[in-house]
Amino acid sequence: MRNMNRKFAWLLVTAASLFACLATADESFSAEAAAELAATLQSYRTYQADFIQIVVNETGSRVQETNGRLKAKRPGLFYWEVNQPMAQFIASDGERVSVYDPDLEQVTIHKLDQRASSTPALLLSGEVRNLAETYRVSERQFGDKLREFTLAPRNPDSLFVTLKLSFADGVLQEMRLTDSLAQLSILSFSNVRLNQGLSDSDFTLDYPEGVDIIRDEG
Repeated sequence: MRNMNRKFAWLLVTAASLFACLATADESFSAEAAAELAATLQSYRTYQADFIQIVVNETGSRVQETNGRLKAKRPGLFYWEVNQPMAQFIASDGERVSVYDPDLEQVTIHKLDQRASSTPALLLSGEVRNLAETYRVSERQFGDKLREFTLAPRNPDSLFVTLKLSFADGVLQEMRLTDSLAQLSILSFSNVRLNQGLSDSDFTLDYPEGVDIIRDEG
């Protein structure tokens, strides 16, 4: 369970060498859709929300459900907290990713891979004005208020195949991420707060003295 939590968080905040297929050919990608999405996301100086995450495997079976909260602040700050069923805390300062597992009494610190420029976390915490250089983007609109953007990474080493972002009145409500093994992760947001005051200290992991600290920053 913990490994699955960490896998999804890693999809959000870091990058690795997994092969990703191209998106389906019926998607209508355009520079206009990328510019529209970039403008919406760029208006988010900070983003805070509670979330429920559901993971569905390639056969359509639900294999995990978790809940927690996340915070993001430009430039480069991201915080991910899982409350149930097993506590875990992940924070990034734009250079490193730190993971605290309370039940293991362990903190692991990783150097943030520079390929993280193509990960979902950067959409909320990093530079998005040149979004079209990193993703091919398509858009669908449902009425006046609901919009869905589909992103396909241009980098063949991306961790995911497609990412769908759903907005209501310009507020991000859901992410649907499909990885290279056809596993679907659905992240639904509630109690969303945009552009409220967050200090850099809000993105620091708090853990008790005496925990094991493992550094993997090579």
